[in-house]
Amino acid sequence: MQAARGTSVDGSDSGPTDPRRTVASGRAWAVFSLVAVGLYAADQFSKHAAVEHLTGRDDVRVVGEVLQLHLTRNPGAAFSLGTGFTVALSCLAIVATGVVLVVSRRLVDKVWAVALGALLAGITGNLTDRMLRDPEPFRGHVVDFLQLPNWPIFNVADISINIGVGLILIQVFRGIGLDGTRQATKSDTTSSEDSE
Repeated sequence: MQAARGTSVDGSDSGPTDPRRTVASGRAWAVFSLVAVGLYAADQFSKHAAVEHLTGRDDVRVVGEVLQLHLTRNPGAAFSLGTGFTVALSCLAIVATGVVLVVSRRLVDKVWAVALGALLAGITGNLTDRMLRDPEPFRGHVVDFLQLPNWPIFNVADISINIGVGLILIQVFRGIGLDGTRQATKSDTTSSEDSE
């Protein structure tokens, strides 16, 4: 009987493991870090500029009616949902930050690195507002200022989260793991067993 690649014949896992599966590659982690830091900085800079220049002003048209700047402060989650759960949202963001950082230690694939970097930037960007802005820590209101027609007002952190989630979904549907290997589908497993 032939053992599957990476496992021993008797099913034990005592053999050496592929280090790519447990430790991030330097390049992927560098991509992750650069994306996270870059998008986080863009988010915080844009929010600072919005508060500085849009407070007390009417809407500023950037591209006619398509894109306008309108300063608002959001105590809730995306689309102003959960406005009464700001503390819970802050705690959830702290947990999510920890999860992304732990998962990032296994990154090898660069698309996953961009996805998790963008996700981390978005989560921590809005978390920073909740921790440092009025009215108090854990209850701070998130600064939103980008407005599209028939769409809730949002910010760069929200864009980052959507990019991250979108890339994660693409990688999951493609069957690409954090280490860059394609996961075997059920049909692949069945056909390989039938050929033995």
